Parts: sequence; C-alpha cells; structure tokens
Amino acid sequence: MPELPEVETVRRGLAPAMEGAIIARAQVNRPDLRWPLPERMADRLTGRRVTRLGRRSKYLLADLDDGQTLIVHLGMSGRMQVSGIRIGIFHHDHPAPAKHDHVVLHMDTGARITFNDARRFGAMDLAPTRELDSHWLIRDLGPEPTGNGFSEGYLAARLRGRMTPIKAALLDQRIVSGLGNIYVCEALHRAGISPLRKAGRIAPARVAALVPVIRDILAEAIDAGGSSLRDHRQADGQLGYFQHTFRVYGRENAPCPTDGCGGTVRRVVQSGRSSFYCPLCQR
Repeated sequence: MPELPEVETVRRGLAPAMEGAIIARAQVNRPDLRWPLPERMADRLTGRRVTRLGRRSKYLLADLDDGQTLIVHLGMSGRMQVSGIRIGIFHHDHPAPAKHDHVVLHMDTGARITFNDARRFGAMDLAPTRELDSHWLIRDLGPEPTGNGFSEGYLAARLRGRMTPIKAALLDQRIVSGLGNIYVCEALHRAGISPLRKAGRIAPARVAALVPVIRDILAEAIDAGGSSLRDHRQADGQLGYFQHTFRVYGRENAPCPTDGCGGTVRRVVQSGRSSFYCPLCQR
C-alpha cells in the first residue's frame, strides 16, 4: 500500500494539472471502489474548480470551490495519472481507456486525471471542507511525521508505558500518520532500534533521536519519487526509485550495510507483516 512518500509524490505530480483548473467533466465508470462512491459524484464534481490539492496522511485532498473536498485513497493498487499536458520536458498524450479506469476527471485545460485501480481497494468520498477534520477517515489520525506536531517530546509521551513493539507503535496511525511497513523498517534500522523492542522501554534519548531519522528518510523517499515495489507510479507514470537504497527492507539474508557491523538482515513476522532488521546493530 502506498505510504506517505508515494502519496506526496503523486500529489506533487497532480498539483500543476489540477490546482486552479475546472473539472469540465467528471466520468465515473462504476458505483463503488472499496466502498460505494458518493451519490451523484459525477454531477457534484463537474464544473467545480480545484482550489487546492493537499494531503493528510495517505489521503489526497482536493478542495473544491463549492466548499467540498474530494478525499482520495489509492488503496493497494490505485494510480492517479495525468495526460494531455506537458510535465517537465515531456508531453503525455491521452492513453486509450483501460479496463480499470474507474474515475476520470477531464479538466478544462485539456488535462485528464485518471484513477485506475485493478484491485479496487482504493476509496473516494466527498465531505464539507470545514468539517474535514471530523470525517471518519481523518478524525483519528495522529500528527504528520513531517510537521511540528511530531516532536521528540510528543513521541516520548505517546510511547511511555506501552508494551507493544516499537514497530507496531509506529504503524499505529493514531500515534503518527502516514508511516507504513517500509519506512518504519528503514527508520528503525537507521536509528539502531530493534522492531521487537517494547516501545515503552526505549530510552528517552533514543526515542528523541528517532524523530529526525523518520523525517530524513521520508524526505529522501519523496525526493526519489517514492518506492515502486509493485504498483506505485508517479503522476506521470514514472517509477519511484527509493527502493534502490533500502538498507534492510526486502533484503533478508543480505549483509547489514552498517559499517563494521558484520550482521545479516533477518526477517520476522509481526502482526502479519514482515519486519526486516539486523539483530546485531539493532537493539
């Protein structure tokens, strides 16, 4: 599932084609994705200007000029791609309609935004912009890991006394939003913390050091266009490249890249998800 860097990469690619443009025609090709789509969604989007394209956690947020916000979750295999305009130095022609093009936004600029989702685990909803923070998909989310609300003091307070593994705590979207399996594994390795360690038993100094590590990894991943392991594509259809710099994720039995460590990357299963770490340098 796309994590914060992948969704932010898509947002940045879509923004030039969507912000300030009018949805001349919204084409909705099926009544549902993971859940039913909003009633009369095509009519409610057609003619609306996109005033801002934002992101909250793993959700894209398109603010419209009628006071509504289109909430988009990419799910496991969802892609939002731009065609019909120049992106960078390349002009991307409109592709032929594909089987899993479920929602298509025809912009007044000639651009086309296509939501394609083979598995249909994605989702869309419309909500009043002023009530967005209370929407059921948004209301329980913790602070953004790249924002001021995610500080050393905040994380230490939220982890204090918790007997769940630190890996599970960082994946809890109520504690910090947007992190997923890949970037938690990478952050814990860089910080030298075992994913198996109880969250409440990590020394405050180590918890404090984890915050800038998480921010650095997310920034590097965004700069690289995210990680393309299976389905992720940027808005122009290009792959992300951060997967080429993974230190532990997906590298079971590979040598630990930490200088002087000499350990081997191990994989364990925690709550049904694979955790990759080095048992020598992560304690």
